[in-house]
Amino acid sequence: MASRRVSSVLSRSFTSASLFSAGRSSSVARGIGKYSTDASFEAPIIPSVKVNYTQLLINGQFVDAASGKTFPTLDPRTGNVIAHVAEGDSEDINRAVSAARKAFDEGPWPKMTAYERSRVLFRFADLVEKHNDEIATLETWDNGKPFEQAAKTEVPMIVRFFRYYAGFADKIHGLTVPADGEYHVQTLHEPIGVAGQIIPWNFPLLMFAWKVAPALACGNTVVLKTAEQTPLSALYVATLLQEAGLPPGVLNVVSGFGPTAGAALCSHMEVDKVAFTGSTDTGKKVLELAAKSNLKTVTLELGGKSPFIVCEDADVDKAVELAHFALFFNMGQCCCSGSRTFVHERVYDEFIEKAKARAEKRIVGDPFKGGVEQGPQIDSDQFEKILRYIDYGIKSGATLETGGGRLGTKGFYIKPTVFSNVKDDMPIAQDEIFGPVQSILKYKDLDEVIRRANTTRYGLAAGVFTQNIDTANTLTRALRVGSVWINCFDVFDAAIPFGGYKMSGHGREKGIYGLSNYLQVKAVVTPLKNPAWL
Repeated sequence: MASRRVSSVLSRSFTSASLFSAGRSSSVARGIGKYSTDASFEAPIIPSVKVNYTQLLINGQFVDAASGKTFPTLDPRTGNVIAHVAEGDSEDINRAVSAARKAFDEGPWPKMTAYERSRVLFRFADLVEKHNDEIATLETWDNGKPFEQAAKTEVPMIVRFFRYYAGFADKIHGLTVPADGEYHVQTLHEPIGVAGQIIPWNFPLLMFAWKVAPALACGNTVVLKTAEQTPLSALYVATLLQEAGLPPGVLNVVSGFGPTAGAALCSHMEVDKVAFTGSTDTGKKVLELAAKSNLKTVTLELGGKSPFIVCEDADVDKAVELAHFALFFNMGQCCCSGSRTFVHERVYDEFIEKAKARAEKRIVGDPFKGGVEQGPQIDSDQFEKILRYIDYGIKSGATLETGGGRLGTKGFYIKPTVFSNVKDDMPIAQDEIFGPVQSILKYKDLDEVIRRANTTRYGLAAGVFTQNIDTANTLTRALRVGSVWINCFDVFDAAIPFGGYKMSGHGREKGIYGLSNYLQVKAVVTPLKNPAWL
């Protein structure tokens, strides 16, 4: 049931008429008005949950930061403080790593049978399912994403990810290897040890699941640093893991800032592996700190500037809807968003007209209100960054078709923005904006669009919209990216690996590939005496 909701709400494809959203969105838009935002005219909806967990989770206990410091986490609808959260730093990372190291070296978790570990993860998934709406409410309150997206898609996906990896826990095994000579050779797949994990603010709980689930299934212990913008939901679900039977010290959660807590985690000599999701610039620093310390292994899921290619045979109405989803989903705050929309010259003018109209029908408002498609940006820094890039687009000569500014008078809302006549050398076509800004570029033929699509430092994902299987196959193999979605976008099944080429990262998360991030392979060789066979 969860997987059906995931594929129908998060992803968009055009294999079934039931997945189209244009009609519903358009009718709601007519009722509320162009670029409507309830946040500007009504008091924000008061969330129905209390914030009960604001301390650090270390060795199974909630504790204050060693310094006693806290920092505010804000409601992006208003900029008001939701709660003050413990501000962890290097001393708190030391405490958390010490607990994780002891739990791995001496505790029961890696020594449990794989089946027992799987039962803990299955129980946790059941508890997340039970508390679906509470978790989704915290996520929306702290992040600003639509509640319907969090409750109907993202929290069920967390359940799915943990059940997926719980099922893998007792299926991790090595091989018996034939060798030249009288030897018995086997490989062991062993847990790597203490995993440091740093998650971003755009999908806090999904990234929690992508990282924590495979790490625990493999028998590791974890020190997780939350994004300073969105600490609340991870602290809440960590309590559910404890309720499910996770031993103390196996999962430790530290809220804090990158230059202090994050840097301490990456450079810690007792951390065996780091997994990071965030910007490419920060990823470089993570890699440097890991190399300069104990040369720990690193998994990086970084930035993107993904092409979305509309071919000349496209059904323009469907292509517009899918391209709109690919860019504007999650307020444009998605590493793989289709932020370079390449449209064939034959359909370019029609596409521009309809993309503008679709953006102007987008429902922007309080994310707790039903029917809202777009909430506020995460914070003032991201809000101002997006506005700067909109200004760059105007000054560099792109045509502003619609949007282009703040929406309302409070909170961090931005009008859905569409640029046409965008050139490859413009900042809006080169840099990761991470906001609701669609840049539409014109191309003539496949060779040209392949060259231009690949002319970027990123290589995370791409979308292709075509009715021609030969065109799809040509583009699939030519695009230098980690994921290619054909006539769909943002399909994030638990079994599908995700990661980037080039400066979009190292390694793959999700699926069977995600397990290798948290395992080491050991070869064991034993001589055989008078073997009956080799």
